[in-house]
Amino acid sequence: MNPVLHWSFDPIAFSIGPLAVHWYGLCWMLAFLQGQMLTQRLLRALGRGDVDVGSLMMYALIGAIVGARLTHCLFYDPGYYLSHPLKVLAVWEGGMASHGGAIGLIAALFLAAPRYAPGLPFLTLLDAIAIPSAIGGAIIRVANFLNSEIVGRPTDGAWGVVFDQVDSLPRYPVQLFEALCYVVTALLLWAWQRRRETWASPGQLTGLFLVLVFIARFALEIIKTPQASYEAGQVVTVGQWLSVPFIVIGLFMIWRSTRRSTALES
Repeated sequence: MNPVLHWSFDPIAFSIGPLAVHWYGLCWMLAFLQGQMLTQRLLRALGRGDVDVGSLMMYALIGAIVGARLTHCLFYDPGYYLSHPLKVLAVWEGGMASHGGAIGLIAALFLAAPRYAPGLPFLTLLDAIAIPSAIGGAIIRVANFLNSEIVGRPTDGAWGVVFDQVDSLPRYPVQLFEALCYVVTALLLWAWQRRRETWASPGQLTGLFLVLVFIARFALEIIKTPQASYEAGQVVTVGQWLSVPFIVIGLFMIWRSTRRSTALES
């Protein structure tokens, strides 16, 4: 069966002299700009318009990039990066792990929150960034599609895409599948946060985010090409192993917030 399309895209959006601006970088910027605006809107609705969301997002951006890069280097290709440690800094060559990005973002916010969001419970802050994070994740996966990276396994289905920069095989556009899952997650979270009792149970939105996002990530790993240099032939991929703790933590947060809500009502 013929593939839907042949995909070949110039990763450079434009150049200013010797400086090349990549679509991938622009997508990261867009992800965090929408994150700042939506988080600010949600916090204002909670009566916390005094929170310095701009500064928090700067910390979150740095934390996400550092965490994503280090996790990729340590878990997906440790042999190469231990032999070439300076290559860890070469983020423009690609290689960012979303699991590490989540950890780095949370750690950065934890450090910055006392200064830029004084008095705001940390779980409430995480709840406020859950929806923007899902939208941001979708934007980054679209960027991966633009870059012809994190491609799917070969398929003979009508949805197959030939990534001309990779090979001539029709492959699952798994990046777009994942982006769609994150958009659906954002919509579900948005509907859920409209319930008054949701914000009275801090951690509930964050827990739902972790469960939905990382279950989707776990499931879609099945049709991804191996991402780690050593995982070929393994039954469970590195991405799946890394997703399990997030799912467990998410379930615990949902259980804990629900239990707290029940206790308050009784």
